[in-house]
Amino acid sequence: MPPRYKDVVGENPTADADIQVVTNYLNQLAAGNLDKAKMLLTDTYRGYGPAATDSATRDKVMAQWEQRYKTQLNRKVRFEGQTAFQVKTGRLRGNWVSTWGEYTFTDAGKTLKAPFQHIAHVTKGKIDVDRTYVDNLSLTLALGYKLTPPAATTAK
Repeated sequence: MPPRYKDVVGENPTADADIQVVTNYLNQLAAGNLDKAKMLLTDTYRGYGPAATDSATRDKVMAQWEQRYKTQLNRKVRFEGQTAFQVKTGRLRGNWVSTWGEYTFTDAGKTLKAPFQHIAHVTKGKIDVDRTYVDNLSLTLALGYKLTPPAATTAK
């Protein structure tokens, strides 16, 4: 018998503060304030996504954003919804914030919109683990790239 929802998930007792940490972090990234964004991550931070195999340390994530700033202009993040909850048991135990939104920027003269979902584990006012899902295919196609299916093969 699977566990009941209320036995596994509960109310996050620091929901407002944790949502503010995540909101500040995402806003600082969009604003180009890497020093302020970095301060909202733990020393042992680990970020995952958008692919299941992607992972990065705090310094690597900051370096990736620094590269983005070279081509991405007019960066904005719009929050469509945020919720906080607490996982009571298991390896995901702790306080979480889930954010849905849209990241908008200009690249190569085109305004691009990337819907995203970001979920962050917050401990003592800092993010120690997060995972971000972004619709990379829509961005790639908007930049003019073509998706070419593999050549058809004939079954023998």
